[in-house]
Amino acid sequence: MASDPGTVAHVCDQMQGAGQITWRKMFGEYAVYCDGKVVALICGNQTFLKATPTTQALLPDAGLAPPYPGAKPHLLLDDVLEDTALLTRAVAALAAELPMPKPKKPRASKAKPKG
Repeated sequence: MASDPGTVAHVCDQMQGAGQITWRKMFGEYAVYCDGKVVALICGNQTFLKATPTTQALLPDAGLAPPYPGAKPHLLLDDVLEDTALLTRAVAALAAELPMPKPKKPRASKAKPKG
């Protein structure tokens, strides 16, 4: 079941204090970015935060579950979504510890050489 864009907008609004929050539709679901780093996934209208020692310490009551079959377990956020201060603190801490994504290499031209 694809996530509702209204749910995505609400979750991202709750995280606004953590940094620059953006989202992108991927494979019918959504990836949530904080300062250019993927911090969460929204799948089936459920929010999953990357599980690290820091986020697990900040959110000890959040259960672990995979956002999609075959994925690594993430923290499943339920009640935390309405605690804006706690959610913001967890997302900001996660973004601070994650590395910046590697820059993408430019695509090679598919034009054939003349001759």
